[in-house]
Amino acid sequence: NRSSCAALQPDDRMALGREGRIQVVPRGRTLVWEGEDAMLVANVIEGVLKLSTSTSDGREQIVGVVYPSDFIGRPFGERSQHSVTALVDSRVCLFPRAAFDRFAHDHPELEHRLLNRALDELDRARRWMLLLGRKSATERVASFLLDLSQRLAETGGGVEPALDSFELPLDRQQSADVLGLTIETVSRQMSALRAAQVIDLPGRRSLQILDRARLTAMAGD
Repeated sequence: NRSSCAALQPDDRMALGREGRIQVVPRGRTLVWEGEDAMLVANVIEGVLKLSTSTSDGREQIVGVVYPSDFIGRPFGERSQHSVTALVDSRVCLFPRAAFDRFAHDHPELEHRLLNRALDELDRARRWMLLLGRKSATERVASFLLDLSQRLAETGGGVEPALDSFELPLDRQQSADVLGLTIETVSRQMSALRAAQVIDLPGRRSLQILDRARLTAMAGD
C-alpha cells in the first residue's frame, strides 16, 4: 500500500509485476555495488537494507537505511551512487531499470509517486543534516531510536503507530557510523537511557521504549 506501485491501477500493477521478480537477499549480501552500472531498481517488501559509500582508502560510510515499501535505485540514472546491502534477511521486488524506466515514462502517476518519494527523501536528508551538524550525542541517539520505531512500523497503508518494541537492524558499530559517533559513545548513551528507564534492552538486538515522551524530549524535538 505504501510502495511506489500503489499509485497504479490494478491492471497496471499486474503489468509492471510481470517485468519484475521477487528476490531474497540474505543478511550481509550486497544487492547493488557503488559505481556499477545501474541495471536494477527495487521495492523493499520486507527487511532492512543499508545504503553505503566508500572513501578512497576503503572506509565505509552508511548514508541511509531503507525499510519495507521503500524504493531502491535511481530510475533514469546510469550509475549506482551507493552500495545496497541487507542488514537482515530481506525480500525485494526487483526490476530491470530499463524496463522500469519505460513503464514509468508511460505512466505519469508512477513518475509523480517517484517524485514525491524523492522529495520525502530530500526532506529526510535535510533533517539528518541537522542531527549530524547541531545535535548532541544524546539527542542523536534518541532521535535515531524514535526514527527506527516509526519507520519499522510503516509496513502497511495509512499512518501506523510507532513501535514500542522492536529488533535493532543495525549493530552498535553501524549505528555509530550512521550517527557520526564512536561505538563507545553509542554504547554509553544506550546504557544511560537504560539506566534512566527511558528504554530497556532485553536482548542483544531487542529494544523497548519505556517512556516515549522523555525520549522525544531528549531528542530535542
